[in-house]
Amino acid sequence: MKKIALLALSLLFAGVIFAQEKIKVACVGNSITYGSGVADREVNAYPVKLQGMLGDAYEVGNFGKPGATLLNHGHRPYIQQQEYKDALAFAGDIVVIHLGINDTDPRNWPNYRDEFIGDYRSLMQSFREVNPKVRFLLARMTPLSDRHWRFESGTRDWHDEIQLAIECISKAEGVQLIDFHEPLYPYPYILEDAVHPNAEGAAILAKTVYQGITGKFGGLQMSDMYTDNMVLQHAQPLTIHGKADAGEKVTVTIAGQKKKAVAASNGKWSVVIDPLKAGGPYTLSVSAGKEKRVYNNVLAGEVWLSSGQSNMEFYLSSSATGKRDIPQSANDQIRLFDMKARWRTNPVEWEASVLDSLNHLQYFTDAAWTVCSPETSGQFSAVAYYFGKMLQDSLKVPVGLICNAIGGSPTEAWVDRRTLEYEFPAILKNWTKNDFIQDWVRGRAALNVKKSTYKFQRHPYEPCYLYESGILPLQQYPIKGVIWYQGESNAHNKDAHEKLFKLLVQSWRKNWNNGQMPFYFVQLSSLNRPSWPWFRDSQRRLMQEIPHTGMAVCTDRGDSLDVHPIFKQEVGERLAVWALNKTYLRERIVPSGPLFKSVEFLKEVAYVSFDYAEGMKAADGKELLTFELAGEDQMFYPAQAVVEGNQVKVWSKQVKNPKMVRYGWQPFTRANLVNGAGLPASTFRSE
Repeated sequence: MKKIALLALSLLFAGVIFAQEKIKVACVGNSITYGSGVADREVNAYPVKLQGMLGDAYEVGNFGKPGATLLNHGHRPYIQQQEYKDALAFAGDIVVIHLGINDTDPRNWPNYRDEFIGDYRSLMQSFREVNPKVRFLLARMTPLSDRHWRFESGTRDWHDEIQLAIECISKAEGVQLIDFHEPLYPYPYILEDAVHPNAEGAAILAKTVYQGITGKFGGLQMSDMYTDNMVLQHAQPLTIHGKADAGEKVTVTIAGQKKKAVAASNGKWSVVIDPLKAGGPYTLSVSAGKEKRVYNNVLAGEVWLSSGQSNMEFYLSSSATGKRDIPQSANDQIRLFDMKARWRTNPVEWEASVLDSLNHLQYFTDAAWTVCSPETSGQFSAVAYYFGKMLQDSLKVPVGLICNAIGGSPTEAWVDRRTLEYEFPAILKNWTKNDFIQDWVRGRAALNVKKSTYKFQRHPYEPCYLYESGILPLQQYPIKGVIWYQGESNAHNKDAHEKLFKLLVQSWRKNWNNGQMPFYFVQLSSLNRPSWPWFRDSQRRLMQEIPHTGMAVCTDRGDSLDVHPIFKQEVGERLAVWALNKTYLRERIVPSGPLFKSVEFLKEVAYVSFDYAEGMKAADGKELLTFELAGEDQMFYPAQAVVEGNQVKVWSKQVKNPKMVRYGWQPFTRANLVNGAGLPASTFRSE
């Protein structure tokens, strides 16, 4: 009996010892794993932070080697370092690999790129040999900032190629891929030397590894776009997505449909809802395990994003017709999602707490879908309201309007970082002293952040900032299209804007995975600023160059002294007729005033042809104004003009042999040509 008791005790004791064996996590990598660039790396390096998150059941080892390459023929191969030998001796149950950054060196990738995948898999195999049950987490590499001295000479492109190789290895080996890139990419200030994350970045990496190991992502999470009263885009398959703990079963129900998904190893899940019929109200329910989210009073209809700068933000209560229309604005079929700035870019110096929030992209207030009413419409965009009202009246379906316009914001602030890194990297360089960016924009930003002592302080006008703080949070919420009113903060350089605007449209269409997404914009109005005629004509040409766009002309509703004209109803409705004609195929609706098509010169007379020319006349019933002619010397002189059929005949006693014609070529113009729909002609200049 004593022997049996002793045996039982020894087995129990052995079981306790076995239960107390820790799970070993080997963090393999370069200087980023080691903790270079991290203040107090012994406390703040990501493996140390990871140990604190995982707790006593785990043992985390830091085997990072500064400067190490994955490539065996690289300038400092990891497999030749003592840290590699130590990692093998550690025989980790879990091995987290973050290598490849140093392989972007021109000594490495151009010469040995073909060996990368083989060398990576050989490294993994060496860890299998010391622990056949090892679990791998392969990390997509941390970002490299455009401030890196070799960014454009190769590092940018080679970094992307190595990322793809790591993804390929993960798939081929059937092992888990975690992402060190995505959570850091919108925060370039974290990479103080353009390469190494600081302590804040190291904490983010630790959290990413913790989530990858444990599968704990904080339970069911939905985009802030999902609230009661929301409008979902109807008549098309609808992706509903979110996060949950890895492996959690998710169920989504709406309109008699029940769709199921399982959260992946990165916590992400999505389902595709069959097209919803316009109307409602519906109830959307999302459940994962014991958690459940229920959204009530949901409608299905047309969803549009309205964005830009202050003339799009301009409130209905301040518009010429606001007092008349606000009391009559109650409409359950129009819903508003209003993303306002926490701090306006007024001429003030912001406090330290504001500056820190800006760095963390916490610029927009929390928003929720609301029903359009006198209580909600007055502080909403006037242009967006009149656009949505006309759509709702015409289509007889619910309309959802999202607004995130920011006063004074330049185009470049709304373009995604990757697009600018590849297509316009020069505008990212030292942006507060960059001539591509309007001096007013730079001056206002400098004033707002004057109290900052941080070298890389962020501001809403910084390139990419409003995309990262105002577009990414939308999380690709399905929309029908975009209306855009902006340009005042880029009118100093029409040539740069021509490139930026194309990149903006491209960027947003890529974000929403819709290469034909409608994008209707407002041409700048009349104002006494000398560059504006050229800018307005540039916008006209952009409309012709970018498919699925339309331009609302509003030079007849400008103010010579005020950049914020109050006549917004016409602007919103002129955007709406583009949508009704082009997006909703209401062909009887004229979408635009006369748009210059061609000119023919016959002796002393120019005959100008237009699109949308039917019923052309002077808006005031008087003679046509602001037409001008020039000869080969390109000196323009005032001209007389009359409508003849669907053309305008133009002549001037001062120009005997005309070669060029222009119209509305004054910053504040009295141009008065309209068509039968009463829509004004655009400023133009012939070649």
